[in-house]
Amino acid sequence: MAHAELTEIVTGEVAEPPRRRSVLASIENFLGMLVEIPAALLVLTEIVILFAGVVARYGMHRPLIWSDELASILFLWLAMLGAAVAFRRAEHMRMTAVVASAKPAMRAYLDLVATCAALAFLLMIAWPAFEYAYEESYITTPALQITNIWRAAALPVGIALMALFALLRLARAGNVRTVLGALLSVAIVIAVFWLLRGALRPLGNLNLIIFFVGVAGFCVFAGVPIAFGFGLATYGYLALTTSTPLMVLVGRMDEGMSHLILLSVPLFVFLGLLIEMTGMARAMVAFLASLLGHVRGGLHYVLVGAMYLVSGISGSKAADMAAVAPVLFPEMKARGAKPGDLVALLSATGAQTETIPPSLVLITIGSVTGVSIAALFTGGLLPGLVLAITLSALVWWRYRDEDLTHVARASGGEIVRAFIIALPAVALPFVIRYAVVEGIATATEVSTIGIVYAFVVGYLIYGLLIYRNFDWRRIMPMLVETACLSGAILLIIGCATGMAWGLTQSGFSRTLAAAMTGLPGGSATFIAVSIVAFVILGSVLEGIPAIVLFGPLLFPIARAVGVHEVHYAMIVILAMGIGLFAPPFGVGYYAACAIGRVDPAEGIRPIWGYLLALMVGLIIVAIFPWISIGFL
Repeated sequence: MAHAELTEIVTGEVAEPPRRRSVLASIENFLGMLVEIPAALLVLTEIVILFAGVVARYGMHRPLIWSDELASILFLWLAMLGAAVAFRRAEHMRMTAVVASAKPAMRAYLDLVATCAALAFLLMIAWPAFEYAYEESYITTPALQITNIWRAAALPVGIALMALFALLRLARAGNVRTVLGALLSVAIVIAVFWLLRGALRPLGNLNLIIFFVGVAGFCVFAGVPIAFGFGLATYGYLALTTSTPLMVLVGRMDEGMSHLILLSVPLFVFLGLLIEMTGMARAMVAFLASLLGHVRGGLHYVLVGAMYLVSGISGSKAADMAAVAPVLFPEMKARGAKPGDLVALLSATGAQTETIPPSLVLITIGSVTGVSIAALFTGGLLPGLVLAITLSALVWWRYRDEDLTHVARASGGEIVRAFIIALPAVALPFVIRYAVVEGIATATEVSTIGIVYAFVVGYLIYGLLIYRNFDWRRIMPMLVETACLSGAILLIIGCATGMAWGLTQSGFSRTLAAAMTGLPGGSATFIAVSIVAFVILGSVLEGIPAIVLFGPLLFPIARAVGVHEVHYAMIVILAMGIGLFAPPFGVGYYAACAIGRVDPAEGIRPIWGYLLALMVGLIIVAIFPWISIGFL
């Protein structure tokens, strides 16, 4: 999964007194270290606990009855500490297209407004979070027999840490006038809504448009991190138009972040970083290049195939692209490929492989809709292959006249050697898929198996014998990066779950179901409307928030109109992926540009052809359900 960059606030830092800047920077770095080290250790602890549970269950046939419960307790701490790390590093997902187009002064102001808006939500939700944690103290966990406050305390602690980092960020911004302007702007907006609360209550469902379209949409386009934009909209709706205790919102956030299946999110993220560091991804790319490097457009086919293979190991699109692009791009440029076309194809393959297990979006859909993870993993392979074929057809057309007179064809011996080197790496995605699809292990369990396999093979084979590039010093930064990315993802899931609950309680889901089931044309029209909707949602909201927000609402409707839930999952995931990687709003496109070190303007023109090829593939998948459900 690709993620938007949250630009750092650097407004007027030159005007900040050096001593004050140094003291504040030292405080922030110290607090950051106090958060990052426990977050990294939590990732490592989760891996150890879950792998021990797998060994005990399948190896010794004596399951550890406490392992899942302990992992669940630590997981909420990992999510909240990871969210705090992401906040400090300014890596929470946000839409930057509008902010980036503004003039420097306005951009700095909007960045500060984004921080102030996030701070406002954190301060408002802090007391309900404390109340929720206190209420959880009356609950005793079944296996460990400890009070549940040990788990729930992660919520107020994480919220307090993020608020503290927000205050430090504002204090470090050198232009005091801009900071005060941003604080005043947010305070005025909140005060206006508070004064209008008496007028808002009688409006009924019109408040859904005011808060969930108006407030949430304004926050997203203004550059407020998506999680906090969702949180502000839901908090405002519940606090100003209903009598619902705000502690309930915290409970829904906790519920969204605490699904046991989501434990696989940080584990697959770490697995993706591990295969890149050990050279396993490099070995797979080298093997594909030996097979196809001599044909016209060959390395472009290799890029498509490598993303398909690597996506079977990592669940994160950013990790997949970062593993493949640095290996292929230098040689492709040497053969005359334009950087803009390369980054356009990289973006397109990111969208194409969204359904390849163990995609984080597949895991999220299974978590929020109850669809079988094994069925989703089985159904995701062929749709990705169909889109790979449509992309490859366009590559053939564009590069049918490529001059390869200077490229030597790999000999049979070189191909065999590359295959032998790549075999341990190529086997991993098939092991992961087989274990989940056949019910041998859950997605969470198989992720720990994959990590242990990649660590042993990566160290013994690739690290010592072949590439000799296993760097122990990178393990700690990788663990921190895993916690950071996972925290950003899980906080969005939590806030989007709260927002979806608010929509459901308002009766919106019933209204939506009545409208969608009443569309002329039945299931065909429903699918067409869903494709358009998720392309737009994927472009504006990113993938996981869109799935968490609308999945629980739309999947029951899909079943009601006769669309198989796995088939529908493949359609909305691919549509969302196209939106996610489509400029000018798709954040995945800008992530691909950052990874490929290419100016986004260079890829705008060539990407439209690839997006058209993806859309053709999506239509084929939508028309023929067998592609998604034929092997279930």
